[in-house]
Amino acid sequence: MFWKRPYTLDELNASSANTLVAHLGIVYIRVAEGMLEAEMPVDSRTIQPFGLLHGGASAVLAETLGSMAGYMMTNEGQTVVGMELNATHHRAVSSGKVRGVCQPLHLGRQHQSWEVALFDERGQRTCSCRLSTAVLG
Repeated sequence: MFWKRPYTLDELNASSANTLVAHLGIVYIRVAEGMLEAEMPVDSRTIQPFGLLHGGASAVLAETLGSMAGYMMTNEGQTVVGMELNATHHRAVSSGKVRGVCQPLHLGRQHQSWEVALFDERGQRTCSCRLSTAVLG
């Protein structure tokens, strides 16, 4: 098994209650071997004043996925915190949903690096992100 802390989709989604994750409508949709996926609506909670998906909302989706995946790769008594997030926006999204796909780039004892790719409903990449986390504990 890949994940050190295997969670079901129901458990992952329940962990988001009363957080920014739930407020933005982010829902985990897939846990696979070495991959975590979630969707986020492009609606009044996530757009900027010009009607396009806000880059900050994309960053929240990426950090949500990378942080949860990072946590799922820790042992009992450990946790992760984000150290750096970068995002390159490739194309605008004005409606529907975006899907984030998170995969590990590096899983060290003290640091992790995660790649999070965001896609629109047509499967076109809208944003490429990288999250670095520190493992604490």
